[in-house]
Amino acid sequence: MASLELKQLVKEFGSGASMVRVIHGVDLQVNDGEFVVFVGPSGCGKSTLLRLICGLEDATSGDILLDNERVNDKRAADRGLAMVFQSYALYPHMTVYQNMAFGLENIGTPKAVIEKKVGDAAKLLRLDALLERKPTQLSGGQRQRVAIGRAIVREPKIFLFDEPLSNLDAELRVSMRSEITGLHRRLGATMIYVTHDQVEAMTMADKIVVLRAGKIEQVGSPLELYNRPANKFVAGFIGSPQMNFVPVHAGHGDTIVTAHNASFTKPTQTRPASGTELTLGVRPEHLSLQAADGALALPMTITGVEQLGGHSLLYGTLPGAGGKDGPRITAQVAGQVSTRIGDTATVYASADTCHLFSTADGETVVR
Repeated sequence: MASLELKQLVKEFGSGASMVRVIHGVDLQVNDGEFVVFVGPSGCGKSTLLRLICGLEDATSGDILLDNERVNDKRAADRGLAMVFQSYALYPHMTVYQNMAFGLENIGTPKAVIEKKVGDAAKLLRLDALLERKPTQLSGGQRQRVAIGRAIVREPKIFLFDEPLSNLDAELRVSMRSEITGLHRRLGATMIYVTHDQVEAMTMADKIVVLRAGKIEQVGSPLELYNRPANKFVAGFIGSPQMNFVPVHAGHGDTIVTAHNASFTKPTQTRPASGTELTLGVRPEHLSLQAADGALALPMTITGVEQLGGHSLLYGTLPGAGGKDGPRITAQVAGQVSTRIGDTATVYASADTCHLFSTADGETVVR
């Protein structure tokens, strides 16, 4: 187990006019024993950051510290880290046992030690009955467990996972999420996990790092990011279905006014001047068909309905200027509904579940 610190980490590819900076001065602290998830859209730098930590890429500038020791100049093999890849990277001609033992054999580990380590890891991962099978005889979930077992036997300081579940079907992804978080609890190891799936991030992480274009947008626990997003990007990325965004403007005092002249009161950290353009954010699960005192009323024209049994998703548009359709909106309501496409319905948002963002820069005005 180990702690990790990144200080002003920069990564550039190419040089001169063709130089591209993909990691922009990242600062991050990962504590001993934490499960940290890097999340963000494709191309945001998640995997590059992981490869820099592992030593598969060299940092352009900045420091990588493992237990307060700078390791920038150490080879990947000497950093004491283990990486689990998306593709499993198993040797097809080797058995499960041989795949798990291969790294230990390469560094001259005694045979008896290898047998014990592989046996213990196989038992932990429920692979002990599969040790003589080849990878082609295993399911996707079993192959992923072999890849994790190969990492466990090395007893790394930190486990690094690069989108390890993206090749699995939906049902298997759910069960493997549970297996990996259970493994983290049992080992007490430091783990860093990369995914583009915010549901994985929310369900697995002690701490989430949200990345965009090579920069950290926010770091915090899953519920911190859900309840108090730092900006519109984080608010829209965390949560499923995605947060609704509605253009509004500041009225007098703490009044917020929509384009269709509905209003409600929302105290802000810094009271914007009357007329200031803002963006209202409200999550689909925080919208209700039941009217409430002080709630914002949003009249929507229904364009789609999904009946999911325990809850329903209503898709629609709000009124726009000149009789045109306004912003799209999604409401997640409890139970089953009789609403049809083309109907009109009013959904209500209480002030305490609404977020306000500056339209100019996307930063949170009130959390």
